[in-house]
Amino acid sequence: MELRQLEAFVAVAEEKNFTRAATRLYVAQSGLSATIRSLERDVDAALFLRTTRSVRLTAAGEALLPEARRTLASARAAVESVHGVEGLRSGTVDVGFMQAGSITGLLSRYRSTYPGIRIRLRQASSADLAAMLADGLLDVIFATAVDEAPSGVVSVPMLRSPLVVAGGADGVGLGGGPFDLADAVGRPIIGFPPGWGIRELVDRAMRAAGVEPRVDLEVNDTTTLLELVEAGLGIAVVPTAITRLRPAVATADLAGPAWYWVVAAQTTAPAPRNPAGRALWDMVEEERPSDPALLLGDVPGAVFGGR
Repeated sequence: MELRQLEAFVAVAEEKNFTRAATRLYVAQSGLSATIRSLERDVDAALFLRTTRSVRLTAAGEALLPEARRTLASARAAVESVHGVEGLRSGTVDVGFMQAGSITGLLSRYRSTYPGIRIRLRQASSADLAAMLADGLLDVIFATAVDEAPSGVVSVPMLRSPLVVAGGADGVGLGGGPFDLADAVGRPIIGFPPGWGIRELVDRAMRAAGVEPRVDLEVNDTTTLLELVEAGLGIAVVPTAITRLRPAVATADLAGPAWYWVVAAQTTAPAPRNPAGRALWDMVEEERPSDPALLLGDVPGAVFGGR
């Protein structure tokens, strides 16, 4: 069994598609398929159930996935430990982030400071980012912090923004004052898929208001969500920080207790094992707002990389 086989296996398992996995690994799909077949021969078991429309793990594949991730993480840590003694002249840092929130300023400063370090980005939901951090596939993530950080994870709040109700540009239907979520019943709701931190936060807010959570128009990015809202196709419960990306969208505060979206930088305690990751985490600590009021940002990027 070779590391390249495990990398191919993990890519297909996560993408659930051979074409996307091949693109992710920069290899031909035929070569990727051959690598998976070779791995299946080595372990003497089928790892995927393939149909013309889907790819999913077999029981053997489910058993192998966490071990494959741990093996790859250990191999990567071994390589990075060697790079660490070279004064961060080379190496790789793996960073996870969501759709919302900008880390470009932070990464730009990191690149300027450590030009020899390769930056690899993974964009995913907060739930998936947390899983990849736990599996050692990412050094630092920027994700929604709905609950307290789990044991073994260090979390630094970087942005805090209140939830509001967003509606069409004309503001019709939002009323002139705070919006009661009970009034959302029977109206089209635009939102993110399960697994997204904002979705979990909004679902909790709706349950607290006595409303069964639901999303009628489910989207995977903030741009599409705001376009649908502005076009009057429904309302959305989103952080103020996101609505600032589209000034034409009308908003109303929530009636009752305020709910806050918190984006946090997270890593494994006490700091990333990877020296390149530790250097990035040091910059995150430097970016940590000294005044809690600074967490009340309205613009994604006002804290990430904004000194």
